[in-house]
Amino acid sequence: MDTQGLHHVTAFAKDPAENLRFYTEVLGLRLVKKTVNFDDPATYHFYFGNQNGEPGTIITFFPFQGSRPGTVGKGQAGRIYFSVPKGALAFWKRRLEENGLSVKKQIMLSEQVLLFNDTEDLPLAIMEDERSGQSEWTPPGITEKEAITGMRGVLLYSYRPEATIQFLIERFGYSKTGEEHQIVRLQSEARIGHIIDVDLAPKETGIGGYGTVHHVAFRTSEKEQAKWKDILADSHLASSDILDRSYFTSIYFRESGGILFEMATDEPGFMTDESFENLGTELKLPEWLEEHRSQITAVLPKMEKGE
Repeated sequence: MDTQGLHHVTAFAKDPAENLRFYTEVLGLRLVKKTVNFDDPATYHFYFGNQNGEPGTIITFFPFQGSRPGTVGKGQAGRIYFSVPKGALAFWKRRLEENGLSVKKQIMLSEQVLLFNDTEDLPLAIMEDERSGQSEWTPPGITEKEAITGMRGVLLYSYRPEATIQFLIERFGYSKTGEEHQIVRLQSEARIGHIIDVDLAPKETGIGGYGTVHHVAFRTSEKEQAKWKDILADSHLASSDILDRSYFTSIYFRESGGILFEMATDEPGFMTDESFENLGTELKLPEWLEEHRSQITAVLPKMEKGE
């Protein structure tokens, strides 16, 4: 089976209020779900995406207050790529710089890209991509001609780059489409979230902390998810049980280059407990945590006056 591209990428942050501000007000993404880390309910879990949180548009965060900065390096995704319509790079360079960010414009694998870090040092990039269409979510100051349309892909820092590339080609159905300056580009047939770059010579060892990626999730369907456990077993990779994440179910595994991957279903999506109009407006908890709502809200960080 081939994957259908990226489902989401999850990273660590430090300040929930700043994380929320940057990704909604500066990058213009929609907060499609505000919940908690199911394994640590005293920590928020934010999901940002397009207007309805379509798989392939989603970036999620665990903002651990008081956490230490991480080190981006081997065993992690090192940079997250966003897609924008063709002709939008000049707008984004100006917008990011006006918000106090240092932006580097360069040619990468024969295309112009903007490289920058968010306000908590998570490495990001913006790339033009006609195939991803246009976004319907256009907050003030951003039109359909500039709005981020979703994930373009990720840059991986593997302990075993060649093995990671082989796995993505042979098991996930990616194809090699380019190589330049020690970066190999792999591509799927997906409309969004279709690019995986692999650095052939990453230097530092990655250490988790804010400003780093926790895992990269790939799309699957409910009817095919269990089959991936057999595929992973054939590749001598141990995987988790199928876990209920409320808005999708997940299988986690660490590929041979040390990077944590996830197989996440498209179904059921983010409108199981909120209407389209109300996505991301209330704190949502899974059934098994709902009875503890008062205790959870008492310890969650306060982000607004009166919250």
